[in-house]
Amino acid sequence: MKSVSSSLTLFLLMPTLAGLLAACNGGASTEADAAAPPAPPAAPANPDLVTISAAQARAAGITLGGFTRQNMASEVMANGIIDVPPQNMVSISAVLGGYVQQVKVLPGQFVKKGAVVAVLRHPDYIKLQQDYLQSRARSRFLSQDLERQRILDVEDVGAKRKLQQAQADYATEQASQRSLAAQLAQLNISASRLAASGQIQPTVTLTTPLGGYVKTVGINPGQFVNPQDVLVEVVDRSDLHLQLKVFERDIARVQLGQPILFTVPARGATGPVLRARIFLVGKAFDDNARTVAVHAHLEGNDADNLLPGQYVAARIQTAGQRVRTLPEDAIIQAGEVSYAYVQTAATDSTATFRRFRLKPGTTAHGDVAVTPLQTLRDTLRVVQHGAYFLAAEQGKGQGDE
Repeated sequence: MKSVSSSLTLFLLMPTLAGLLAACNGGASTEADAAAPPAPPAAPANPDLVTISAAQARAAGITLGGFTRQNMASEVMANGIIDVPPQNMVSISAVLGGYVQQVKVLPGQFVKKGAVVAVLRHPDYIKLQQDYLQSRARSRFLSQDLERQRILDVEDVGAKRKLQQAQADYATEQASQRSLAAQLAQLNISASRLAASGQIQPTVTLTTPLGGYVKTVGINPGQFVNPQDVLVEVVDRSDLHLQLKVFERDIARVQLGQPILFTVPARGATGPVLRARIFLVGKAFDDNARTVAVHAHLEGNDADNLLPGQYVAARIQTAGQRVRTLPEDAIIQAGEVSYAYVQTAATDSTATFRRFRLKPGTTAHGDVAVTPLQTLRDTLRVVQHGAYFLAAEQGKGQGDE
């Protein structure tokens, strides 16, 4: 009976012992799991791939196309100004110094050739007219005296010396009279009108020798001006052209007849792109800047809004070559490397694109010359528009990882 009781007690303790052993084993297993290193993560997907839904592609306006090949001219960058030929600009000064009595023009005003721009006065103007009238009177007297001496010489009454002296005096006075008449002409005073009327005018007028627009007016009434002072400047805008400065390293690529695209920075980034064509390339360097002057005629009807002296930024279109091109919207700028996308797979519900690196070149009319940094066929379906949407989606995926 005692043996049966001992066996029953052992039987009842067996489940308890088994539970304790299981608990001990479980604790050891948990500690071992905690000590073990984490499993390595799965290999990341290709970072150049991006997959979007068909609905996203339609919403983003993604369009596909191949590379195009076209002649893309290389460009020479140059700066310069709007200019006119020297014969189309005049600086008006006074031949003799005087006081300004009237100013007849304002800056920006259009004046015709021969128009009066200012009126001056000075006693020297009166004295010059007096000298001319006196010289003319002496010349007339000496002419009569010379005629008398010739008559006496023919009758062999007068001395040869007196005839020769009369001839010399008359020639000298004639030279003085012609000199005074030329000086009066420079003052816009008619010597013949003065001789006919005998009326001395107290003022002289300054006129413009060409028609155009008044650029500057540097005088006011009452001011005394000297012959070296520039009183008024007039510009004839009928022959506006570009005067550019091309650096020594680029001048070998510049030739006659090449087209030029230029803008006026003062008009802002939205200003129109204007055109010109080279008609003259300088043959000497500016020793200080090491540049060569290049002149170009303006093309089109936009010259009316340009002003002489305006600063311009120009791109000279030099000879180019046939290269691959993509639209500007197809290229993503990312630091020193640019990217574009090509479609690699498409279903009814999704589309997959792969990013590839390229080197951009010349830009013209919305197209960019590109050189892929890997071998690609022209027939690949390259994203033409919507590349920035793909770049944003790809950035989201990389950020989630």
